[in-house]
Amino acid sequence: MSSSAIPAPGLVHGIYPQKKDPESGFHAHLRTAGLKLLDSVGGKGTRHYLRRADAVLKRHDKYRRLADQQLRREAERTGTLLQRHGLHHSALLDAVAISRELVHRETGLLAYRVQVCATLVMLDRRLAEMHTGEGKTLATFMAALAAAIAGIPVHVITANDFLVSRDAAQLRAIAARIGLSTGAVITELDPDGRRQQYACDIVYCTGKELVFDYLRDRLGQQDNRHDLHHRLSRFGRQSTPVLRGLCLALIDEADSILLDEATTPLILSRQGVSGMAEAHYHQALKIARHLDEGLHFTSLHDSKEIELTALGRATIKTRCHHLPGLWRIGRFQRSTVTQALVALHRYRRDHDYLVRDDKVHIIDPTTGRIAEGRQWSRGLHQFIELKEGVPLSDSFQPMARITYQRFFPRYLQLGGTSATLREARGELLSLYGLAVVPVPLHRPSQRQISATRIYPDAAQKWAVVIEQIRHLRAVGRPVLVATESVADSETLSTLLDAADIEHVVLNARQDAEEASIVARAGRAGAVTVATNMAGRGTDISIDSEVVKRGGLHVTSCQLNGARRIERQLHGRSARQGKPGSVDTILSLQEPLFRQQLPGWLYRWLMRSQQNRKAPLPSWLAHLLPAIVRYRHERMQRRIRSQLRRSDEQNRRLLGVAGGE
Repeated sequence: MSSSAIPAPGLVHGIYPQKKDPESGFHAHLRTAGLKLLDSVGGKGTRHYLRRADAVLKRHDKYRRLADQQLRREAERTGTLLQRHGLHHSALLDAVAISRELVHRETGLLAYRVQVCATLVMLDRRLAEMHTGEGKTLATFMAALAAAIAGIPVHVITANDFLVSRDAAQLRAIAARIGLSTGAVITELDPDGRRQQYACDIVYCTGKELVFDYLRDRLGQQDNRHDLHHRLSRFGRQSTPVLRGLCLALIDEADSILLDEATTPLILSRQGVSGMAEAHYHQALKIARHLDEGLHFTSLHDSKEIELTALGRATIKTRCHHLPGLWRIGRFQRSTVTQALVALHRYRRDHDYLVRDDKVHIIDPTTGRIAEGRQWSRGLHQFIELKEGVPLSDSFQPMARITYQRFFPRYLQLGGTSATLREARGELLSLYGLAVVPVPLHRPSQRQISATRIYPDAAQKWAVVIEQIRHLRAVGRPVLVATESVADSETLSTLLDAADIEHVVLNARQDAEEASIVARAGRAGAVTVATNMAGRGTDISIDSEVVKRGGLHVTSCQLNGARRIERQLHGRSARQGKPGSVDTILSLQEPLFRQQLPGWLYRWLMRSQQNRKAPLPSWLAHLLPAIVRYRHERMQRRIRSQLRRSDEQNRRLLGVAGGE
């Protein structure tokens, strides 16, 4: 195989390697159909990678006897072979074996067969589905090391700055044993600091930081086109971009980034450009407060959007009749007041955002964490600030934008891992060309999952949850209770205080203490009330005494729109063959029941069950969440598909360089 197989800067791929935007139209559909056919009848399965993992384990014996300097020379020799022949050469097995030994020497941890299997899957342009607690971090370490040995600049994308710093620090000492460098890109870094970190062999970063740095590089290239100084870049006079291109990315929690956050636009903006006058915001909000839902507007439950009725449009026109300037323009009237209505009725405090230090902070719906540095566009952020009575922030002028759905296919090579991929394997193959390979458990699971219980109202749900917590604490078991929002977590906290049950809350208000809260969550009798923050990127450790008492118990009090998100939460307990248990306790008042069940069915349920003291029949408790998840997942797939088609149309019509 030629050197073109190595995704790295050079003569073949240029100084800033990346793929062009994926093809669209008939050829794209033909390619997708071909990929699905190959994956179903001739794709590489788990057994293939387990056999290769066994070959790595055999080669490892050769390297464990070498001194550090000898191991470094072997790494250099292996890297030369890979650069010459490509990653499909048998030398890749040596690179992984060397990586396994490096991790063992520095940490004392010797990767299991299944972790080596996941490493090989990721390096073969695929996604490894590893169950929670099976060592995804270690497998990613080995994949990053093996690729770096081959001379490939590696980006490892993880959930937040804490994990970026933690994982980079752990890998830095390992990689240094063979002369490889490890960088960490976090929010606080300036452009020079970022450039230095991206120059490392392996770089840890969040998806958002990476994308914004990429957009800045693209803008710089566009701005330089008409500058005579930069026309001479081929003579070495061009300023250095921050990134070294998009060579190879390994994505932790791949389904979260590639699916759950796929359609969120990442917009690079210029601060300090004035938007509407503050008086316009006040006027629009004043008009919006006089409009009634169902009469003047309707809410589209599948999204955050609002649609004006004919009476609503007429009322707005009447109220704007005597207003000056822009208010005389019908389109401005309708769009501005509609945005004010969205702020008033579709975005909820302590659900979609927090108010802290006289600022509105967006809550990331996927992680439950504060989305630092993000602001809603088109004046929505300012309307919410006005609604909450905090000072208006500067509006922003968009300069460039892209979604993960369009960004990640630009990597020359892409791989990753997550515990919850199988439900979305068709979509991942269609959108990104990434096949999913399930990796078996290292030890059989002992997780006990109880049937879902649904109560008619929230008060009954919380009463049952509190009684269960009281019982589990009495036997010395730790409990993690997952809630739908900051508001729900604080409601339960108030009820636990009233019941004199000691507990800790983990939500977007406690984001700075997340690591210390999670570290204590597995202690005997500990009670932790959390939002989605405790669902990903965390490991709740339990000691031998807790193991004897049955392990960690997870109670889910939230109706997740996707089954894989529910499985991710379940994976907090019973890791690595240890005992643990999970149950789900809901009420008919969960937001997704109201939004996703057919209206007639939801109204009938509320009427027929309102005086019921016991939970709903088990068949109904199984059926209702299944209906919700089916409708929600179908809607999300439709949104991603529509966005993809819209992106393709815009690219063809506008021909914007780089696709921003």
